[in-house]
This record gives sequence, C-alpha cells and structure tokens, in this order.
Amino acid sequence: MARLLSSLGLFFRINTFLCLLLLYLLLIALGALVFSAVEKPVEEELRAEVQEVWRSFLQENPCVEESRLREVLRRTLSAHQRDVPVLKEEEDEEERRQGFTSSLYFVIVTLTTMGSDSYTPKSDEAKLFCIFYCTLGIPLTLFLLTLLSNLLLPVLTHAPVHLLHTLWGFPYTQAALLHAGLLSVLVLCLLFLLPALLVLLLEPNWNFLDALFFCFLTLSTVGQGGDTLGRSWSPGAKETLELLTTCYLVGGLVVLITFKDTVLQVPQVCALLRLLSGPQYAELEGFYLNEMTVSECEEEPQYSQSICTISSPPLRLPSPRTDRQTAETELHATTTSTDKTS
Repeated sequence: MARLLSSLGLFFRINTFLCLLLLYLLLIALGALVFSAVEKPVEEELRAEVQEVWRSFLQENPCVEESRLREVLRRTLSAHQRDVPVLKEEEDEEERRQGFTSSLYFVIVTLTTMGSDSYTPKSDEAKLFCIFYCTLGIPLTLFLLTLLSNLLLPVLTHAPVHLLHTLWGFPYTQAALLHAGLLSVLVLCLLFLLPALLVLLLEPNWNFLDALFFCFLTLSTVGQGGDTLGRSWSPGAKETLELLTTCYLVGGLVVLITFKDTVLQVPQVCALLRLLSGPQYAELEGFYLNEMTVSECEEEPQYSQSICTISSPPLRLPSPRTDRQTAETELHATTTSTDKTS
C-alpha cells in the first residue's frame, strides 16, 4: 500500500500539469451540471407561466388570430434583442444613449471587456470601427491598469509587509501571508460588501444577493447579468449613475490587479505555483536563471574613460636603484664577453 501511494505521488509530481488540466475540465463539467440542475426547474416554471398567460389571452380575445400574435411577438422580441426601441419608453432611452456620458460608459465597459447589456452597435460601420478600436484599446487599457497597479504595489503591499517584518518582528513569510489575508478582507469589504449595500439602497426591489451578484459581475468583467441599475430613473440620474459605475469599475480593477500581485508575492503561494507547474517549470526557470547568470558574467566591463584600441606597454618610472643594477649587469656582461674573446 505504501509503495502504491509512493508511486502515485511520484506520478502526480511528474505529470502535475496534466493532472491540473484534468481537474479543471472536471470543474467545468461540474459547473455545467450544477447550473443545469438548478436553473432548469426555474426555466420550466417560467415557461409554464408564459403558456398560461398565452392561453388566457387567446380565450379572452377570440378575435385575435394566434398566428398573427406569434408574428408580432416574434418581431418584437427580435427588435428587442437587437436593442431597437419599440415602446415609447424605449425610444426615450435610445435618445438618452446618444449623450456623451452614456457613450463614455459604453466605451469604458467595452475596453475593460465587461460589455454592455443595454447597447450594441447596429450599423456595419459602427461594428467595423468597434473591431479596430477594441483591437487597439483593450491591450492599451490592460497595460495602463497594470501600470497603475505597479504604482500602488509599493504603498499597499511592500510598505505594510516591511513594517510587519521590521517593527512587529514577524518573519517575512508570515508577514507577507498576514498582509495578504488582511488585504483580502479589506478588498472584500470595500469593493463588494459596501457597494452591495449602496446598490441595495438604490434598488429597493433587489435583495442583498442580487446587489452582491451585480457588484461581482461588474468587477469580474463578466457583464451585468441582465440587471441594470436605475431603469426607472430619470435620464439625468441615469447618466450620473453610469458615471459612478464607470469610476467604480476602473478603480476596482486597479485594486484587484494590485491584490493579485500581492498574493503572487507570498512565498507560500509561490511554492504552491511551483508545485502545480511541475518539474518542467522548475527546469525552465533554472535554465533562464543560468542564462541570465552567464550573460551577466560575459558582459564587457564598463569604463568611465575612453580606452585606446592599440595596446602599449605600461610606462614605468626609473628609480636610481634600478639604473645601478642595470649598469652593473651590463658591465658584467661586457667583462665576460671580453674575457671569452681574449
């Protein structure tokens, strides 16, 4: 039994990435099964309610042809899915979308890959411009968000960990882990719980779970989930709300990226990532470290002054003692050669 466990452990260490990939695929399948099991009864209940309303309407209005009613509903739903205004309220909403604040909101949610559930380009020209605009804008937006996160990292991460390590006497590993835990609680309160309470005040018909779900979908750039704030508000109030939502989205993304970098700098997390990456990652990391070391050793020395390309022997100043020894040596050699000649 012990030998079998040892063999399994060795197999998992060698094939860590494959095991992690298999676990991820199982996680996807589990999520699909859970959503299917939970949402299917609700969908069937809604479908039964719509069918009951359909039958009641046809019974109360026998002069209406069912085929004509289906055609009207089909065209109406098709226009609604393309965000084409049909009702009077929707026409007023469409006019409001043409304002600068609404356009700015659409641009921000598009460049942050969250997307807008209330507006999509309809013309071919707008779709083509959106493709090129997002091709340039999305990488630039992510790059700027990363730069802002790097500016916040010394303030939110390095300085607190240094204080915990020096002033409070915690070891660095414990200080980094403690700081990551405290920062996670702070991020949870400031970016999710507190905004969810504010959303709950703005939308009394929502419950706390709906408000928290809206905040999570917004900051995770998944989308708004079909729930839009301020649907019954005036146009001016909606523009103010969209501006505040834009600021919340950009600021929250910067803080979340900083939090991600903070967690990745915890030594325990780094060790876990090395373990999950497998031995290939360790070999590749060691290879790059060796290459960097060799390149650093092979770098040419830098001089502060210019060096002549033609080498010349070093200049030595003669000393009296050296001149006397040289003269005695030459005299001895001359005497020896004279004696040999005679």
